[in-house]
Amino acid sequence: MEQATTLGELRTSGYAVRSVKDEMRSNLIGKLRSGEKLFPGILGYEETVIPQLVNAVLAKHNFILLGLRGQAKSRIIRQLTELLDAEIPIIVGSEINDNPFAPLSAFGRQQIEIHGDETKIDWVSRENRFVEKLATPDVTIADIIGDVDPIKAAKGGHLLSDELTIHFGLLPRANRGIFAINELPDLAGKIQVGLFNIM
Repeated sequence: MEQATTLGELRTSGYAVRSVKDEMRSNLIGKLRSGEKLFPGILGYEETVIPQLVNAVLAKHNFILLGLRGQAKSRIIRQLTELLDAEIPIIVGSEINDNPFAPLSAFGRQQIEIHGDETKIDWVSRENRFVEKLATPDVTIADIIGDVDPIKAAKGGHLLSDELTIHFGLLPRANRGIFAINELPDLAGKIQVGLFNIM
C-alpha cells in the first residue's frame, strides 16, 4: 500500500495515531508473543534489568537507568527504538514532528488552517525519532528545552512573545520519539530539576 502524502489521504487510510508509550507497549507485546529476543547483544541482564525494563514499558512509565559507566545503559536505550513503529506521519516542515491530526506547534496549526486536507505530510522512521544528549556542566535549559530566537523574530516579523520565534531545544524536537540524556549527574542542578519537573 502506498503511503499517504497529504492529511486527507491519511484520514482516508484509517491511520490511527498512538502515543509513544502505546506504540512501545504494543510492539513489545508482539515481540514477547513471537519469542523474539529483546535487547540483542546485551548480556547478563536477562533476569535483572531486562525484566524491569519490560515491566516499565508495559506499564507505560518513564524511567531512569542508573549504574556505573560501561554497563550498557546507552546501548539499551538506543535499542528501545526497535519498540517504536517503523514510521509515523508528521506535518512537512515541522521542527517537532507534529501529529497531523493534532499539531502542537503554531507552525503545524497554521499549516492545517491554511491547507486543510491538502496539508503535506512526511513519514519519519523509528531511527530518526531518537534524540540523545551527553550531559556536560555547560548544558543549558535553552539547549534542552529551547529559547526565544530574536533573529527568527526579526526575519518573520514576529513579536518576541510569538510562539513562532521559539528555537526548539532537543526535548521538543524529540516529540513523538525517545529522548535520552547520558551522564545526568554532570548536568547543573537546576537543569536536572527542570528535567525532573517535565517527567
